[in-house]
Amino acid sequence: MVRVDPSLEIPDAELTFVTSRSSGPGGQNVNKVDTRVTLLFDVGASPSLTDEQRSRVLARLPGRINREGVLRVVSQRHRTQSANREAVVRRFAELLRDALSEERARIPVKVPAGANERRLEEKRHRKRIKRERTVDPSGED
Repeated sequence: MVRVDPSLEIPDAELTFVTSRSSGPGGQNVNKVDTRVTLLFDVGASPSLTDEQRSRVLARLPGRINREGVLRVVSQRHRTQSANREAVVRRFAELLRDALSEERARIPVKVPAGANERRLEEKRHRKRIKRERTVDPSGED
């Protein structure tokens, strides 16, 4: 059971783990042992997600979800398969938590008049400096 947040838990039966050879650390084992772990989660067919949660995950993680609606998370950082499995489950929970979180409404802030005046004065100052660099068209310096 993977706890995403207090209101959502994903049963292990909905997760598929695939192992393969890793290009990461492993010493002599790197060419012999399958240490990379890939977690596959079918977002479209998951009974654990509500329709709203499903659409939010699909909208916020489009680069990680294939055409069939399967979310793919990979870990190959560690030397052992068990450590990579733990890491991929943590990363999966973190991704879902972030995708399902409510976005805080942006509160527009009015720019203070003093700040705007300072910005315009700086622009006028730069304009004067650049104008003084130009050569006088009459030929006089």
